[in-house]
Order: sequence, then C-alpha cells, then structure tokens
Amino acid sequence: MSQPFSGDRIILRDLGFYGFHGLLSEEQTLGQRFFVDLECGVDLSEPGYTDQIGTTVSYAEIYDVVKAAFEGKRVDLIEALGQNIVDGVFAAFADVQWIVVRIRKPEAPIAMVRGEAAIELHRQRPVA
Repeated sequence: MSQPFSGDRIILRDLGFYGFHGLLSEEQTLGQRFFVDLECGVDLSEPGYTDQIGTTVSYAEIYDVVKAAFEGKRVDLIEALGQNIVDGVFAAFADVQWIVVRIRKPEAPIAMVRGEAAIELHRQRPVA
C-alpha cells in the first residue's frame, strides 16, 4: 500500500468562488471571494498508458462537485466548507484515495495589509 498523500494526483488550483460563508454578519450578507486549491490522489497509470478518457477521473467533474459543495449549505467556518468539499469528492469518485483541500480567504475580516487567511485539510478515504 502506498503512503498517503504521495503518488499520482489530479490538481485544481485557484478555483475562484464568491460566497457568503463566515461568522460575521457582513460576511453573511455582503459575501466575499474565496479560492480553493485541491489535490486528489488517484492512480493515473491506466489513463497514462491507454489515453482513454473513461479510465480517469474527470477534473471537470471534480470542479462541479467542488462548486456544488461551495454553493450548497452556508457555513460559519471555512474548515466546515473544506470538509463538505472532501465529503462530496469522496462520495462522487471512488478512485480518489486522498484529498488535500486548501481554502483561501484573501479578504478575511482581519487587519492585514497584504496576504490571506487560509485552511488546509488532509484527508484519506475512510477504510470500509
């Protein structure tokens, strides 16, 4: 068995969304920008050798799952938003064995001149 978070992966970076997640009333009513980075651990040997679309996980379909999770239930914490994304990807794609999801909040309501607040979750598919 391979080590978690190593090996082949599908990567999506800088997925931009506008949402109303957050604790403060301004965040919930005015909204703000969020950026999501995602790495999904999946064996890419077969599509690499066969060049057949049906042998891989579609990154377009991963994006659709991330978008649905982001636009679904409003949450107070971006940690909960990240977990919703993880749960959605694991539910939709049996071949994904691990996920690293980072959610960046460049306009977090804290006094910073430059930068962003972010969280990163590392999750392995639960063993059945």
